[in-house]
Amino acid sequence: MTAQGRGARLAAMSEMPRKPPGREQTAPRRYVLDGHPIDVARLAPGLHIVATPIGNLGDVTLRALAALAGADLIACEDTRVTRKLLDRYAIATPLTPYHDHNAAQARPVLLRRLADGAAIALVSDAGTPLISDPGFKLVRAAHEAGHAVTTLPGASSLLAALAVAGLPTDQFLFAGFLPPKAVARRSRIAELARVPATLVLFETGPRLTATLADLAAGLGPREATVCRELTKLHEEIRRGDLETLSQNCAASELRGEIVVVIGPPPASVEVSLSDADTLLRQALTRVSLKDAVGEVADVTGLPRRELYQRALVLAKEADHGAPR
Repeated sequence: MTAQGRGARLAAMSEMPRKPPGREQTAPRRYVLDGHPIDVARLAPGLHIVATPIGNLGDVTLRALAALAGADLIACEDTRVTRKLLDRYAIATPLTPYHDHNAAQARPVLLRRLADGAAIALVSDAGTPLISDPGFKLVRAAHEAGHAVTTLPGASSLLAALAVAGLPTDQFLFAGFLPPKAVARRSRIAELARVPATLVLFETGPRLTATLADLAAGLGPREATVCRELTKLHEEIRRGDLETLSQNCAASELRGEIVVVIGPPPASVEVSLSDADTLLRQALTRVSLKDAVGEVADVTGLPRRELYQRALVLAKEADHGAPR
C-alpha cells in the first residue's frame, strides 16, 4: 500500500464513530438458567456490590445473575474463582482482579471507568463483598466521587452460621479473623471476653485447634458452634462447649471455610477468690504473670491490683512445688 493509500485509510478510521465510554462489551448480555437463555438490559452506570454464593452455586439470586450479565466489567478477588460462577450461567462479562495486593493500582483504573459511565459489579470470592474482604476503599472512593453505589444482597457465611448455631442472635459481634500469632490472639480474646453479645469469628482449618484452645482458656465454658463448609457437599456443624470442641477438633483435623459462633458471657455474677485463683493458675501455665492478671481481670472484672497480689502468691507456690 502506498503512503497516500495508508494516509487515506487512517483518515477514514479516525472518522469512524467511537463507542460510548463504558460500553465496550460486544458479547450478548445474557445468562442461561436451566438451559434457557435470558437476555438482560445493560446495568445502570455505577458500582454494584453483588453477593455471590458461599459454596452452592445454586444459591445465586436472579437479580445477581442479571447484574453480572448486564455489567460492563466485574471486579473480583480471583478471576479463576468468579469464572466458575460465570461459566455455570454462561455469562460473558469481562473480569478484572481487585484484591488486597493490587488495590492501590487497580482502584484508580476502576474509578476512571466509573467516571466514563461504566457499570461495574464488585464481587468477592464468596458471599457478600466487604465482609472480611477487600473493597471498602473502592466503595468509599466511589461515593466521594459522586458515583452511584448500590448493593444486591444475598449469601453470607456470617449470617448462615448465626442461623444454624442455635445461639442468641439478638446481639452479635463479628470479629473477623483472630491474629495468627498466639500472644496477639490471646490478647484479642481477652478484649472480647466481656463483650455482652454472641461472637462470630472466621478461622482456617490449620489454626482452628489452637484458636479453640485459646478461646476455651480465655472465655471459659461457653457454648459454641463450629460451622464448616456451609452450603457445600461436606457441610458440618459441631456444637458444644469450647473446651469439648477444642478436644474434638484436635482429634480430627478440619479443613475448608470455617465460622465459629460463641455464645455471650453469662450474666455478671460474683466471682469467688477460689474461682479467681483457678483462672490465674490456668493462665500462669500459658502466659507471663502480667498477662495472666490481665486475662483474669478482663474475664472476672476483679481489680487488677488484687489479682496481681494473688498471682504473686500462686507463682511462688508453684515454684516451691516444682521438682528440684
